[in-house]
Amino acid sequence: MSLIKSISGIRGTIGGNVGDNLTPLDAVKFAAAYGTWVKARNKEATEINVVVGRDARISGAMISSLVTNTLIGLGINVIDLGLSTTPTVEIAVPLEKAHGGIILTASHNPKQWNALKLLNEKGEFLSGTDGLEILDFAEKDAYTFAEVDDLGTYTEDNSYVEKHVQEVLNLELVDVDAIKKAGFKVVLDAVNSTGGIFIPALLEKLGVECIKLYCEPNGQFPHNPEPLKEHLGDISALVVKEQADFGIVVDPDVDRLALISEDGSMFGEEYTLVACADYVLGQLGGGNTVSNLSSSRALRDVTVKHGGTYTASAVGEVNVVTTMKETNTVIGGEGNGGIIYPASHYGRDSLVGVALFLSHLAKSGKSCKELRDSYPEYYMSKNKIELTPTLDVDAILEQMAEKYKNEKVNTIDGVKVDFADEWLHLRKSNTEPIIRIYTESGSQASADALAFRAIDEIKEIAGL
Repeated sequence: MSLIKSISGIRGTIGGNVGDNLTPLDAVKFAAAYGTWVKARNKEATEINVVVGRDARISGAMISSLVTNTLIGLGINVIDLGLSTTPTVEIAVPLEKAHGGIILTASHNPKQWNALKLLNEKGEFLSGTDGLEILDFAEKDAYTFAEVDDLGTYTEDNSYVEKHVQEVLNLELVDVDAIKKAGFKVVLDAVNSTGGIFIPALLEKLGVECIKLYCEPNGQFPHNPEPLKEHLGDISALVVKEQADFGIVVDPDVDRLALISEDGSMFGEEYTLVACADYVLGQLGGGNTVSNLSSSRALRDVTVKHGGTYTASAVGEVNVVTTMKETNTVIGGEGNGGIIYPASHYGRDSLVGVALFLSHLAKSGKSCKELRDSYPEYYMSKNKIELTPTLDVDAILEQMAEKYKNEKVNTIDGVKVDFADEWLHLRKSNTEPIIRIYTESGSQASADALAFRAIDEIKEIAGL
């Protein structure tokens, strides 16, 4: 059981001891810190509004009640979207002209976890500086609550399924007519969370037949909710059985999108962004893209094919968004299936990803498997090495960077070494003495071999 505080919010397992787990007191304390921060940066506002939404996990209603009433106690007006998605709350904040937003979700973590993910007035995740200010408020317990006549108000707004879907349908590159004409049939695994509400609503408007699997938003996750191959046997089999065109998988808060080809094989989370970028760049006649350092090189290849420029950012959605803005990027995201499309908003959005992918498939005339086979083939290996707490992890990474100084080395986030035909990325954990090791190459065997070589080199440097 654990409680993790970071600049992006607070995350932990439900129950246990205060300060060690995500207890009701911890939820109240951190909501108060966030509310205090929002008030401090909007001192001239006559009233403060914050949007709150949650995924369907079991603890969601409890945590939502604690958070919303804490904000009300601070004199903040709450607009509660209820069962929602991360991208829906991101869209709602600017539409409501709110001063911030909180999404109650632990993303792909199992059901015992929950979290408060925090947004600014743009509906975007907080900068490092802003996050540190909130952590400081929480550390000092520096809150001033409102007197009875100045309490905030509470408003429920159940209109955002329709509003979010309409925002997607309004996007210029979402070709509704082509999708309807194609007559697609898909299978959806929404891991019994809010994707089971939002994705079918979008598909209905697009004229796509949807076979629902685990779409009851009751928070009883039928499998590990991270959309990885080892967790998706049921939908793979059902796609084949139903003779569907492809399968759609989303995580509990619907910001990660994985696809299953018509033969039950994985399209691959890394290639969700690649396919959507291929479509957008093709329609626009080029453009720039961004993904993080641990994402597939295939996005770079597709970008170059369309005459654009690819840029790698540090890991983390806020870092990706910052780099996208700096490079005037038309589409970007993360290799975990996160599509960020600025024409919509600066946040990972599976509804946008589904609509762009359907448009691509409809206009290409290819099957899902044929489309996947048209992209460069890369394989990843993800490993980690646990070190003793006394070791200086930063010094080890510096020595690894020095070891490969004759290669193309990037140190904006750990150590990324780009070789001609493969790459190696080393990142330290912020919470434990671990170095995470990501590699990509032209075969699984060579990706694994590169990772194992790096592990041996780290052990040698560390004297293990």
